Amino acid sequence: MDKPVEMFDRDYEWSELSRFVRYPGPEATLGVVSGRRRQGKTFLLDAVCRATGGFYFAATEATEAESLQQFGTALARHLGEPVPRRFTHWDEAVEFLMTIAATGPTPVVIDEFPYLVRASPQLPSLIQRALGPQGQRQGSAVRLLLCGSVLSFMGSLLAGTAPLRGRASLELVVSTLDYRLARDFWDIVDPALALLVNAVVGGTPAYRREFTLGDVPSGIEDFGPWVVRNVLNPGRPLFREARFLLAEEPELRDVALYHGVLSAIANGNHTRGGIAGYLGRKSTDLSHSLTLLEDVGMIARDPDAFHGKRSTYRITEPILSFYHAIMRPEWTDLERPGYAEQVWDRSQTAFRSKVLGPHFEHLARTWTRWYAHSETLGGLRTRVASGILPDPAARSSHEIDVVVFGRDSEGKEVILAIGEAKYGDVIGRAHLERLERLRELLIRRDDRATPGTRLLLFSAAGFMPQLRETAQSRTDVQLIDLTRLYEGA
Repeated sequence: MDKPVEMFDRDYEWSELSRFVRYPGPEATLGVVSGRRRQGKTFLLDAVCRATGGFYFAATEATEAESLQQFGTALARHLGEPVPRRFTHWDEAVEFLMTIAATGPTPVVIDEFPYLVRASPQLPSLIQRALGPQGQRQGSAVRLLLCGSVLSFMGSLLAGTAPLRGRASLELVVSTLDYRLARDFWDIVDPALALLVNAVVGGTPAYRREFTLGDVPSGIEDFGPWVVRNVLNPGRPLFREARFLLAEEPELRDVALYHGVLSAIANGNHTRGGIAGYLGRKSTDLSHSLTLLEDVGMIARDPDAFHGKRSTYRITEPILSFYHAIMRPEWTDLERPGYAEQVWDRSQTAFRSKVLGPHFEHLARTWTRWYAHSETLGGLRTRVASGILPDPAARSSHEIDVVVFGRDSEGKEVILAIGEAKYGDVIGRAHLERLERLRELLIRRDDRATPGTRLLLFSAAGFMPQLRETAQSRTDVQLIDLTRLYEGA
């Protein structure tokens, strides 16, 4: 099954779907496909059906009767029948659906499955029965794919005591494009420009085409105007996208509270206590809200590298960070046409400190986790984190942007490297000396660190010549500029 030429990347997803739909067994099989909205799930699954002659049905928000009518019409059209099929209940619809693969394995996609279950909660149980021994005897080689964008719901389909627990042969998550793939997808050559665009819209495919109609900044000098005409423009869909992302999640009922939590994080409050202080609430009152935002994939909780019980929160979708750091405080002016350029001009400091800086630190950890060679890090990494290192002697603490863990020959955990990431600073000898002092402090406090722990320095603005000379003569110092971040290891 050849991947469509117009499909960018998604090689892994396509290969897994191909393996699933081509399974030659005579029994019906189940797959679950999930992912945030606008990542291309529908495009992917529709392409699978077109390539194999499968049946694709996109559910809508409707009553059970309406959904059955739409389903019967779509199924009759797929089968070439002149009259829509009439189903009174979903049990007969599912029973018939499982028989349509009479000539061999046939993919059947039910997209936006949560819409159907909202109106017909019994559907997962009916599918479970159809996949059971009796249903298999009466059915055919249907390759049933249930797809949805409500991550909390899709995750619960196969969890715990759910009816479909243990029934799926495929559980595929369609993720956003990472920063390197996003650069290729946007056809941006300059890594500095690629970083700027990624800090605003991330790797969501729909933002490249549908939401901007292919408008790509022509260079660094066009980045600001591009933001003004596409993101801060009330006539463009990206303008309200952050609001819609929350409104589309049925689990997030108190939208104002969740916007408040995201604003707190976007404005530099990354701990539960900091978020609570920003909102004027008790930290214990936020447990449910933080958990739900995690479940829907809007925030991530990152454990501290040095304190197992301490963690920080970050926003996973750049457009949400940009909205809450830049747009929400200026919403009154932004809604009035003609004021976007003024807002952008006076938001540059906030953009660098609240958007670019944290995003660059995250990309530094991403590069270290997935792209850096073991020779760069001094060993095979097992995990990458950030952390707060206490310094009792100085009665202070130090933030370390990148902490790389690995294991020695005996299986003991070691700290392979520590690193600092500065978006706008030209890094010099003083930054290296700081890391050297932190390494010494780590060695005294943590037996996982050694004199061989590598020192990583990340900068989007470059490095002073003296530091480059030093790095060339030392194996324990690594300098990572934008070119290496995007192209090297």
